[in-house]
Amino acid sequence: MIVVITPNPAVDVSYRVAEQVVGVTQRVLDVVRRPGGKGVNVARVLDAAGVPTTSVLPLGGTSGAWVAAALQRDGLATAAVPVAGDTRTTVTVVDDHVHPTMYGEPGPAVTADEWAAVTGAVRTALAAASALVVSGSLPRGTDPSVVRPWIRGAVDAGLLVVADLSGPSLLEAAAAGATVCKPNREELLDATGARDERSGALDLLARGAGVVVVSAGSAGISAHTPDAVVTVPAVPDVHGNPTGAGDAATAGLVLALTAPGTRTAADVTAPDVLHRALVSAAAYGAAAVLRPVAGEVDLAAVDRFTTQLDRTGSPT
Repeated sequence: MIVVITPNPAVDVSYRVAEQVVGVTQRVLDVVRRPGGKGVNVARVLDAAGVPTTSVLPLGGTSGAWVAAALQRDGLATAAVPVAGDTRTTVTVVDDHVHPTMYGEPGPAVTADEWAAVTGAVRTALAAASALVVSGSLPRGTDPSVVRPWIRGAVDAGLLVVADLSGPSLLEAAAAGATVCKPNREELLDATGARDERSGALDLLARGAGVVVVSAGSAGISAHTPDAVVTVPAVPDVHGNPTGAGDAATAGLVLALTAPGTRTAADVTAPDVLHRALVSAAAYGAAAVLRPVAGEVDLAAVDRFTTQLDRTGSPT
């Protein structure tokens, strides 16, 4: 079982319109409401791949109650921690012409006692876990060091930890010894202040991360260790809704790194293991683009894209 922490869950609302035009009243052609947040999307993809998960997330208000009920209805195991503030809403507007536009509320303030309850729920869930994923933003006003005990607890238990975070919380995850830190390139440069990807990755490695995986959209995805960089190209000519593709890539990465035979830190940093993991991440990310909403993947496309990317060959 994989524990997935979503620090800032949401009600995700997707609007489809004929064409996005600023300043014009537009008719919404279709509406989809789903539990959201990056970690929730990761958990959905892992579940679709047949891997059980437990989602730990703070939920509050009527919107939080709706998220909890919807996750239960969808068959996703949760350890929901009650908080006083209302769970946020995000709105994504999509059409067939331009990149989706997303509006994300900041999320409610979460008190120190509420975060302590989240940490307790994480500790309980980790007792039966094979890996930990921490994914997404933190609610406004949250001390980024809140992620440290989650990650440190999993590391001390010998579990794989993948942290898909940004800003100061990404730096905290590296310092806590996350097995893999997985920012996109923009997040990496912003958090570290580095001028290039390799320098930013080396910064996180020096802080304590085991591997730094950097996604760069159409430029592909790379894994950095102190001594090497392994890169896999993006799947070409894939069109659709890219919202949630990064979360699906995180799930693909975790699936590969928790496969039988990949259990130690040395295994995870081996170039051939990293290549397989990047292929899986790229294939899952591309397969998510083919689906209309975040948290879904086209599993047949995953197999097809994996075969296609395998032709790029393993690193020497």
